[in-house]
Amino acid sequence: MNIAFDYNSPKWRRKRQQILRRDGYMCQYCKRYGKAVQATTVHHIKHADEYPELAYDEKNLVSLCEGCHNKQHPEKATAARGRY
Repeated sequence: MNIAFDYNSPKWRRKRQQILRRDGYMCQYCKRYGKAVQATTVHHIKHADEYPELAYDEKNLVSLCEGCHNKQHPEKATAARGRY
């Protein structure tokens, strides 16, 4: 059974800001292609609900723009804007 990750917790909010700062508030996927796009979300490379032990691991977190994040989660694209 998977337990839903709490994206509203103070611990997550702090970690999210830390990752955005680390990545210069830029989408790391767009950056690979020479595009400078502001990041608005922090993505769990391995999903937090499936791998809770990696939920706060900096190597498992990457800053993404909304478009790139939606490509990673097409099922969530319209359901949870701003959640991540």
